[in-house]
Amino acid sequence: MATDLDGTALRTDGTVSPRTVAAFGKVEESGAVLAFVTGRPPRWMGGVASAVRHRGLAICANGALIYDLHTERIVESHLISVDVLEEVVAQLRANVPELVFSVEYEAGFAHESDFLPGGLDRTRDATRVDSVTSRPCAKLLALHPRMDPDELQATVHELVGHLVTATHSSRRGLIEMSARGVTKATALAALAEQHEIKPSQAVAFGDMPNDLPMLSWAGTSYAVANAHPLVLAAVDHVTATNDDDGVAQVIEKLYA
Repeated sequence: MATDLDGTALRTDGTVSPRTVAAFGKVEESGAVLAFVTGRPPRWMGGVASAVRHRGLAICANGALIYDLHTERIVESHLISVDVLEEVVAQLRANVPELVFSVEYEAGFAHESDFLPGGLDRTRDATRVDSVTSRPCAKLLALHPRMDPDELQATVHELVGHLVTATHSSRRGLIEMSARGVTKATALAALAEQHEIKPSQAVAFGDMPNDLPMLSWAGTSYAVANAHPLVLAAVDHVTATNDDDGVAQVIEKLYA
């Protein structure tokens, strides 16, 4: 049982409803593997870990980091190397004016002075740096003040898709780049293999384009009703919105 968090299993205010917590409990109590598959970094997982009573594993940063919610420790990393970072940033700066960058490390976040942090980083201190290419990172983020995210992703893929894997998970012009070939699906497939689980035995939930590889891999895929149009068109089923506990509704039926 694999689910995205923001916009999918979490409500719009970022909370986990009691109904959803109870549904997750049913999954683990049944002996199934519960995996949270998210673009969030591990440092954004503390509240979620507590809310779900430290159940499950988290595939973080779109597959770059595997985080054990039981121990709250990173157990596996797939990083972008410095030489690739340098080339990607150089290519994007030369071809897409006004882009600004930030980087997500295994522990911590750094951004250029013009980068406007979003999500939980709006209320936290983040390190400002002159260079985002000084050390390997889990995720490189590029922000444009005006471009449509779908258009920006297509542009980034055309320019540097041979170096990194680009996607997006927000409604603003923010592109998230992982090491080439690293996606939610690759990390989830590796986890499933460790547990001798076939894709046909997996159920996955999502709402944004960064969920598409995972939803394509899983034998059964669900989108919440508030999902991106590309996601709604790609899945097997559509459940209720995140604010109406759509994920929990499906789990309750499966484990009735």
